[in-house]
Amino acid sequence: MASQKEVKNRVGSIKNIHKITRAMEMVAAARLRRAEQRIEALRPYATEIRKMTQHVAEHAGGVHIPLLEKREEVRKVGIVLVTGDRGLAGSFNTQIIREGIRLRREFTAEGTEVAFSVVGRRGNSTMTFRGENVERSYTGFTDRPGFANAKEISRDLIDAYVKGEIDQVDLVYNRYVSPLTQYVRRHTLLPLHRAEVFGEGVVNEAPSEEELAAVEEQKKALWDFEPAADELLPKLFEEYVDLSVYRALLESAASEHGARMTAMRNAAESAQEIIGDLTLEMNRARQAEITQEILEVVGGAEALG
Repeated sequence: MASQKEVKNRVGSIKNIHKITRAMEMVAAARLRRAEQRIEALRPYATEIRKMTQHVAEHAGGVHIPLLEKREEVRKVGIVLVTGDRGLAGSFNTQIIREGIRLRREFTAEGTEVAFSVVGRRGNSTMTFRGENVERSYTGFTDRPGFANAKEISRDLIDAYVKGEIDQVDLVYNRYVSPLTQYVRRHTLLPLHRAEVFGEGVVNEAPSEEELAAVEEQKKALWDFEPAADELLPKLFEEYVDLSVYRALLESAASEHGARMTAMRNAAESAQEIIGDLTLEMNRARQAEITQEILEVVGGAEALG
């Protein structure tokens, strides 16, 4: 059995850990609320601009737009993994990396080359350590991403796609639902005519009768672009790609804060349980020492008596 002093030192160490994890939980909770507000403000706009972009793309016939160009053969796929700059967030980073590796194996089996672009220090270091082909990395802003960060990433992807360096772009990120629930999603970003969202937790809602009627009316309508379509549409589609990347960054940031808050809460609760167990052990050690001292005193008295 450990001595009373040794157990007391362990209790002190665990108490310090408990204070740190509790503080990290509170910080993550405060940041999570701000991230939730940003997502709630963006989601309706992102949904509507996605619908508008789809409708415009359908009526852009005869206009050559690189982002709508259909590649006969997909030789190389760019996969963007959105992770965090920091750890201590449970499986937040691990599940993104796992999905990225799974996709790479899937594409490689089909004879398609894969190049990774990684957001976040954790994902970048892990993928580099694994020897994966990381062509681009973006770090330093995952806690609070800005639109400028999303634009930097999206314009690199657009440039690579237009130049023919890649034939498809997939985004892999965590979609935020609650502090306890985040789903991994894969969003095919480019080309635009193949843009889809895959993953657990994806809800495919059937369009309402009003939406179907509006779509039919739009098909009959005569579309007139001002300025000219070949000038307007490329900018619109680029903005859509920017916004899609920005939404993925915001979803990932909220998921990271939620995962860290949950992980730190669990760690703090575990530390509290350990402190209780060690306190009992310390009391037993103290009682054993007192009993031993009493036995020594009694034994000494008997020897003198």
